[in-house]
Amino acid sequence: MTTTIIAEAGVNHNGSLKLAKQMIEEAARAGADYIKFQTFKPEKLVSKYAQKADYQKKTTGNNESQLQMLEKLALSYDDFVELKKYCEQIGIGFLSTPFDEDSIRFLDRLDMDFWKIPSGEITNYPYLVQIAQTGRDIVLSTGMCEMDEIADAIKVLEENGAGNISLLHCNTEYPTPYEDVNLLAMKQMRTAFKKQVGYSDHTVGIEVPIAAVALGAEIIEKHFTLDKNMEGPDHKASLEPQELAQMVSAIRHIEKSLGDGNKKRTASEQHNVVAVRKSIVAKCEIHTGELFTEKNLTVKRPSNGISPMKWNEIIGTRAKRDFLEDELIE
Repeated sequence: MTTTIIAEAGVNHNGSLKLAKQMIEEAARAGADYIKFQTFKPEKLVSKYAQKADYQKKTTGNNESQLQMLEKLALSYDDFVELKKYCEQIGIGFLSTPFDEDSIRFLDRLDMDFWKIPSGEITNYPYLVQIAQTGRDIVLSTGMCEMDEIADAIKVLEENGAGNISLLHCNTEYPTPYEDVNLLAMKQMRTAFKKQVGYSDHTVGIEVPIAAVALGAEIIEKHFTLDKNMEGPDHKASLEPQELAQMVSAIRHIEKSLGDGNKKRTASEQHNVVAVRKSIVAKCEIHTGELFTEKNLTVKRPSNGISPMKWNEIIGTRAKRDFLEDELIE
């Protein structure tokens, strides 16, 4: 199994093309498969009356509206064209999540490998239809969702021509309390919807996405930043580059560790069999013709003699020669 790892840049570039390019470099260096941005026209995403989410108020204050905050974080369409080219130069996949109709049309022209639909759009019928009609594959985040809402979204997408649909279990609180992660919900989603399942993480640290891979997540998305102390709504709940690299490395180790599920002796441990298993040996000197009993036999390493599993076959037979203490019985 190979996990697709998406390094979520989001708006952690703070509206700077230069910082966005630095993030591309760091995501590639960390070993992520994709870096993902967010493409939106602020005035088409939120109304002028929309307030910030609670976590945004905590990280950026409450002296501006959500629209005013987003206006400072938006990149231009020309910026995204340049970022896509830069990803190709660096050698990492480019993704960006659209948040309005114009941005869907624009990003469709950039020919991304698949769409990433965020949790907040899962009940946005016109948005889902427009995305589906492109015919591309879709990765759908399911934060804040009930199972029937996921089913409804999948139905809309499939009825309107979507490609393959994958589901990301997600909790949208920044940061997510560990007790609310509920990784086992991935199993329910996989069983119910017969889709590839992954996990979009908003917890602090790297443990939970690693655990998700161990539980079968095939896609991992994780926010990252150049510096957690930068101003902006999502930095504090994001990984810094070194942490992102550690997460990617750990996930690759977990992939190798999962194996094929068949319990068997591996090549790497074959040489340990003789050293750590045991054989039937003489507990004391034994003379030719003497009866083997529990008093004169015992079990010790190494295992290149008769297996102790044949104990009952040996007990009660007679020695065919003399044996010294600790000598392998034959």
